[in-house]
Formats: sequence, C-alpha cells, structure tokens
Amino acid sequence: MRYGIIIMVIIMDRMNELINLLNKYAYEYYTLDKPSVGDDEYDRLMQELIKIETNHPSWIKVDSPTRKIGGEIISQFEKVVHDVPMFSLGNVFNEDEILEFDERISKVFPNHKYVCELKIDGLAVSLEYRGGKLYKAATRGDGIVGEDITHNVKTIKTIPHKLNEDVDITVRGEIFMSKESFNKLNEKSIKNNEPMFQNPRNAAAGSIRQLDSSVALSRNLDAFLYHYPNSKFNTHYESLSYIKKLGFPVNPNIILCDSISDVISYVHKWTEKRNDLDYEIDGIVIKLNDIKMQDELGYTAKVPKWATAYKFPPMQVMTKLTNIIFTVGRTGQITPNAVLEPVKVAGSTISRATLHNQDFCKEKDIRIGDYVYIYKAGDVIPAVDRVELKKRNGSEKKFVMISSCPMCGSKLQKKEDMVDYFCDNVLCPARNIESLIHFVSRDAMNIEGLGERIIEDFYNYGYIKKFSDIYKLDSKKEELIELEGFGNKSVDSILSAISKSKENSLERLLFALGIKGIGSKTAKLLAKQYSTIDNLINTTTDELSKIKDIGDILSSNIIEYFKDEKNIKEINELKSLSINMIYLGEKVIEDETFKNKRFVITGSFSNISRLDLKNYIENRGGFTTDAVSKKTNVVIVGDDPGSKYDKALSLNIEIWNKEKLFDIIK
Repeated sequence: MRYGIIIMVIIMDRMNELINLLNKYAYEYYTLDKPSVGDDEYDRLMQELIKIETNHPSWIKVDSPTRKIGGEIISQFEKVVHDVPMFSLGNVFNEDEILEFDERISKVFPNHKYVCELKIDGLAVSLEYRGGKLYKAATRGDGIVGEDITHNVKTIKTIPHKLNEDVDITVRGEIFMSKESFNKLNEKSIKNNEPMFQNPRNAAAGSIRQLDSSVALSRNLDAFLYHYPNSKFNTHYESLSYIKKLGFPVNPNIILCDSISDVISYVHKWTEKRNDLDYEIDGIVIKLNDIKMQDELGYTAKVPKWATAYKFPPMQVMTKLTNIIFTVGRTGQITPNAVLEPVKVAGSTISRATLHNQDFCKEKDIRIGDYVYIYKAGDVIPAVDRVELKKRNGSEKKFVMISSCPMCGSKLQKKEDMVDYFCDNVLCPARNIESLIHFVSRDAMNIEGLGERIIEDFYNYGYIKKFSDIYKLDSKKEELIELEGFGNKSVDSILSAISKSKENSLERLLFALGIKGIGSKTAKLLAKQYSTIDNLINTTTDELSKIKDIGDILSSNIIEYFKDEKNIKEINELKSLSINMIYLGEKVIEDETFKNKRFVITGSFSNISRLDLKNYIENRGGFTTDAVSKKTNVVIVGDDPGSKYDKALSLNIEIWNKEKLFDIIK
C-alpha cells in the first residue's frame, strides 16, 4: 500500500513537471520565438502528459497544455459588457496626415515619444484574467458590448490559460490566421468542394464565431496582444514589456520612436516588407507612449486622440493583360474583365480583374497585350489601375465592345442615360446562374454551403433553374449524394441551411429577389415600411414616392417587378414552400417628429448608446447618415461633438442637444 502511494506521488510529480516544461516551451516558441527544444521533443512530452491524464483524469489541471483542445459547444454567444470601452482607431493615409497628427500632439506636449506597431489584419479581442487564470474572452462588438468567445479562444495555442503571475488583468489584442494556415484551409475547402474564404481575416473571424470550438481548433488561429487598459505603468512600451513577461504573445516588431521622423521611417520599412511576414497587416498603429499624456488627451466619441492608424495604400503589381472576356451579371449587365498573367498581389494569386465598362476601357486606353498595374481594392477585389505605356511594342489590340451576349447570343441593349450594356433575355443561362448565386449569398438568404461552383453545377445538372427549386432539393437528396465530391454529411448540411433560411426576415428575401437597384439597406427600409410582401406587391408609385430615399427610378423598378406575372408566380411558389414573407424586426412607429427626416448624430451620450439612438430614430420613420449636408434636417449633439456640430451651425440646421433629445424620447 505504501509502495503504491509512493508510485502515485512520483507520477503526479512527473505530471506537474511536464505541465511546467510544456508551458515553458510553448512560451519560448510562440511568444519569444526562441524555442529551446525541437518539435519532436515537444510532441514526445505532450504524448507522455496525455497518457498520464488519460489514466488519472481527476488529476487534470486547468493550466495543463492538453486543455487547449476543442470540442466545447455552446448554444449561443452571451453578451459581455466591457469594463473599459474598446475604441476603434482614426486613420491617416499619407505622410502629410501623419505629420498633422504629430502637430496636434505637439501643441499640447512638445516633448513626447511614440510606439509603432504593425496593424494586424484580424479580429479584436479582450481577455480577462482572474488570479492569473483566463476567465473570459470577448469580441469588440460595438465597443461597449461584445460577445463571449472564451470557448474558442481557449483553443489558440499562443494565448495562455495561466499567466506567469497570479494577477487580475484585462488585455486587448488581435486574433488572426497566418498565411500558411489560410492556404491550407482553402486547399482543404477545395478538396471538400466547399466555399473558399476570401482572405485570412474573414477566415479568422468566421472561425472565432463558431459555436463548436473544435472548428476553431482545426483552423490553427494565432494572436498578438497590444494593449493593457488601466496599466499600472507610466508608458505604453513598459506595459507591453510587462504583459510579455506575463506570458502573452507580443509582436516582436514593435519599436519605441523618439521622433516623428522615426515613425515615418518605420512606416516606409514595413510598407516595403509587409509581404515578408506570414500574417496580413494593413497598416501601422502609432501611439503616444506616455500614459498620462494619453489620459489628458482623452477620446472623441469614437476614437482615442492619442493614437492613429496609418493605412497602407493598395498594393500595385505590373503584369500582362493577355485577353479581355465579357461576363453577364444577374441583371444582364455586361462587364469586361481582364485576363492576366497570374501574379501575386497582397498574398493572393490574381489572374482576373474587372475592367468595369466600355467607358473605363476607352478612357484608360486598355488594350490586349498591354502591361497593366493591378491592385486589390480594399485588399479584396482585384482591379486595373493603369497601363504601362512604355512597354507597348505595337502588337497590342484595341478594346472592342461586343454587340451580342456571350452566353445566349441576344443583341445587347444600352440605354441613353447609362454607360453599361445589358442582355435583356430573361432566360439567359448566365443571368439565371448569377441571380441564383445572389439569392443564396450572405447578405441575401444566407444559405451556407451553396457556393458559386455548387450553384453552377446544380444548374447545369438541372436541379436548380429558379429560386423555388432550391427549396425542393430535399426531394433530390439521394441523387445529390451520388454526385462526385458530395456525400451524406455535406448534402445534409446544405439541406439544413436551406431549411433554416425559410425563417429569414422579409428584408433578406427582398434583397435576394434581385429587384433592380434594391440593395440590402433599401430592402430593410421597404420591409419595415410594408411589413409583408403582399403589402409591397399592392403598393403604388405615389405611396413609394413618399418614402425618403426611394426615388422615381427605384419606384418604377419595384412596380415593374411586381407587375411581371412570372415574378408573382415565383413568389407564390416560395410561399407554398413555407418561406417567410413577413418582416420580423421592430416595426416602424408612425412619429411625425422623426418621419422622413434625415438625422446626423455626433458626440457621446451617457444615457443611450449611439446604436440604440440610431435604431430609435429609424424605427420611427427617420433616417440616419454620417455626413452633415444641406439635406440634413436635424443634428443631435452629445458630448465632444467635433466638426459636425460646427458644420450644422454654419448651415443653420436644427440642433438637438442632450436635454432636448431626452425630452423628446422620454
């Protein structure tokens, strides 16, 4: 008996030793980037620990490295109120604006230093520790209230479950996905015939918002921490050194700058070197180092006055334009597209780019055989910027606009007041495929799993020809399972997403139908106003014209769409398949104080969030915009209102201060 107890003590001591070693090695590898052991040794020790814990599950500790394993599933994301608001950053876009930022700081504090950090293109996160143990992780949300993502954050290897000191602390940072992990994820998606992610940021954000933490675990997410609210130190740089000492991963490329010229040199360096990194950055964050100075400068309603983000200009790369092809959109719009010699831009291989329309091609004098500079607009959409005229040799072919639809051969039409050409054949296969892709897209019916290629395949196989066919796919389940690249699990997943979409609120359906000129914002406006699709079908041009921001063209498009018997027949078919046709959000309350008036909100309010105020106005028939203009009816002014207040005064626009606002909405 005594011998058995001694053996148990020895095993428990070894378990504790393994936990300490593995946590130490993980800290060296992920945080310090200075591993003292190889991967094989780390894996060997991990397997030894797993074996001990498997044999003695009651011994498993919270800080064990084996606890970073996915599998926890939650039913919903709980709301988390941030103790300190998570502010966004203001932006600067060139050296002059960086210098202007510095001038504003220098007027208050002539002697100051900055900290420069790489702006990680990921998802902001707040981490709360109690007694040195991870207690809660939350998204930014609206800056005041975020969502609890603790179950997913626990799967990120670089984020410690237990700190090197038993402290209570909250830190902020960025969760991201490396380029290597992103490429592997998309390779897997292609193999499984699943939709690909557009970029690492979207992939990281989608991973962290999964209810099942095993998904986040499989995505190999990473993180850098960069902010310590309520720091006990005098400077931001000292704060970063401290949280690194606690075990948090801090980006190794952060520097302390003695002058604004040092800041600009840092900007130049990383503008050139950004592609050398294994993670995406979209700019440089510039922060005043002294925390007392930060506190004195304070915040506007949205951003800190002591920090800003320099945004990189779109990356431009030169490549050869080998051909121009034409595509047909869901409305029949014809778009010329450049076929390019494949080239890397901002981490993606680009072989196609939009040329917008005939006027764009002629204005830029774009020719087949030209060398062109391309960039990714917003680091996402490939576009052609200009031609490199010096590389022309006379063999280039001038742009010629086609006269017939490349898919169905119908003669193209061009209205006098428009720059685009259109295929008016409503039976054109390209138009139908594009309209189906739009119908299932994220902002429309949001049917996950029905990506572009799957929609095109289902169309060509004859399973889907119109919207209602999507909701009849369950009757084809056995046939779908037999298709190459599909199986019971993937088909069930698609059918489940289709069924779920039946419960969408009316605005999603209105946007999905593809009524010409009706975007997601206008669709929501119409859904709020009319409550049901039948009310909208029976509306008149006069009624529509009374709604702000619905002009003559949109009114005409709406009336014409619902006059078409084929459209009404399809809507009735969707009804018979139990697709919701009712607006499920808050109804518009008729209130003459707000109805059809345009509001701008500026400053902060202690008794109501700006989002709640915006919703209050819109639910009473009003409209909110970001910019003050002659069309603005009312500017609502809170604390620290900024330039919008001054502009409202200069334009003699009605102003509501906080007292008047709360008197009206009480």
